[in-house]
Amino acid sequence: MWAQLARGIARAAPARCEVCRAWPARPVCAACEARFAATRHRCRTCALAIPEGVDRCGRCLRRPPPLDACHAAVSYGYPWATLVGRFKFGDEAGWAGTFSDLLLRDTMLRDRIADARWVVAMPLSRERLAHRGFNQAHELARRLAPAKADASLVVRVRDTASQAELDHDSRQANVRRAFALEPARAASVHGQRVLLVDDVMTTGASLFALAHVFREAGASDVAAAVFARTEDT
Repeated sequence: MWAQLARGIARAAPARCEVCRAWPARPVCAACEARFAATRHRCRTCALAIPEGVDRCGRCLRRPPPLDACHAAVSYGYPWATLVGRFKFGDEAGWAGTFSDLLLRDTMLRDRIADARWVVAMPLSRERLAHRGFNQAHELARRLAPAKADASLVVRVRDTASQAELDHDSRQANVRRAFALEPARAASVHGQRVLLVDDVMTTGASLFALAHVFREAGASDVAAAVFARTEDT
């Protein structure tokens, strides 16, 4: 009873900015958004921040990824690294609302959502989903496109080691053939446009592996949206 009462009081109380502690404010106030979430020019196919006037980064030019486009709201760092950690590991799924709002500032992403047949979150293994209690990527996807978010179209067919401590090549090998389309629905992907969603992109290994599944099934366009993109890969 006391826990329910505390949650009710917290919902009724005015919010404070979780970055600068301004009060009352949204979870991240307008001033902190302007300071820490300014729009940056990014590589068209991996969302790495690059100079104006350049369309794609050097890595994507050398080895084109299986994405037609990739969108990111912010660069991974202060304060977003802390807030993403709370979102994923602190049982604070409500951050999906703030993060999706920042993603939706991108008019080109809004157009891709409108054109997509499905908006598909990066799937978690059964073990990780059971431990965490929710899939943070799906929380983002269903806020970006409530009518198109699909949690059953693709599955993770094997659990993988954490990507955090692996180098670029090891990350690629770690997630190879880790995903598959639901067999009964695989044929329906042919000729369709798909938007993949994840919370953070580092090397892109997981997103690229997932994109390959849709490419092999004949999807006509595969794009991705991530909340945060690391800039030191």
